[in-house]
Amino acid sequence: GGCLVIIITIFSGSKVRKETISINNMVSENEKVLVTEFKKRKLLSTDAEDSNVTDAIKEHFPGAIKSSDLAKHMKAVLNKHGYADENTLIATSLCCDEVNRELENDLTSIYNYNFSMGGLAGFAFGGVTSFGAMAHHIPDNGSCIVLYGPHVGVDDTGVVGKVNRRGRHGGSGACCGSAAAAAGYCKLVQEGKTPIAPPTEPLDAQQTFVGNLLLPHADRLSSSQEPDVELPLALFDVQDELMKKIISKGCGEVAGQGKIAMIGGIQINTPAGTCEYFLPKVFEIRDNKNTKVADLMASF
Repeated sequence: GGCLVIIITIFSGSKVRKETISINNMVSENEKVLVTEFKKRKLLSTDAEDSNVTDAIKEHFPGAIKSSDLAKHMKAVLNKHGYADENTLIATSLCCDEVNRELENDLTSIYNYNFSMGGLAGFAFGGVTSFGAMAHHIPDNGSCIVLYGPHVGVDDTGVVGKVNRRGRHGGSGACCGSAAAAAGYCKLVQEGKTPIAPPTEPLDAQQTFVGNLLLPHADRLSSSQEPDVELPLALFDVQDELMKKIISKGCGEVAGQGKIAMIGGIQINTPAGTCEYFLPKVFEIRDNKNTKVADLMASF
């Protein structure tokens, strides 16, 4: 432990000066680990990326792009369609797993704070109510972006469905755990287990819904040669249908000439030192009557 010292370099014309700020508190080991992980993920060059990871992403999720590039691409394309960064509100429906915040950080660096609609596995459990609330928060004369989808990990050996997590040195673990549990539930139902009835209390309601919403895709998963790759694809199809239902019900809450940009896909989590990726599956703009006014997938 000790005093945390921050050195700030200030550029002013041709002069450069450094100012040192000392924060008189103890830096915990967890904080040191957090800083180290941040440096690994954000400051290492792309040359340092793990080829086991990137090769697996290219093989199993062709078309995936780095999340930082996705954010820049969204900004460039949407600005051409009348979006202005300062009066755009970004809403996300991503899994509550902590590994999913990197993409949100890339987006909020452009659009400021995000409105969160997502729960387990990325499902928009906030529903129509959350969309309506978000719509009422859009800056005057502005529009919104809704980014949604499930996530999947790729670990440092290239295994899909697992990821190496910060501070855990026993190898990689399931990612997405909720998705894996839902797939296991689907298998049990195929083997004769009675499906779980819709929940009447919130104790584990979200996971029950994840499993039952995935259930129609049970045969698709069991017949796949690569079920861990197929799982996020199946989950995306379910979530895409749900999100479009939510927007069809809530779109009228967007005021004036405001638009709704939808970008759906699969978030791909990676070990520290390798950028996170995103596989875009939907990129379009709708008006507040739910009419699709632009399909932007060809921009990728």
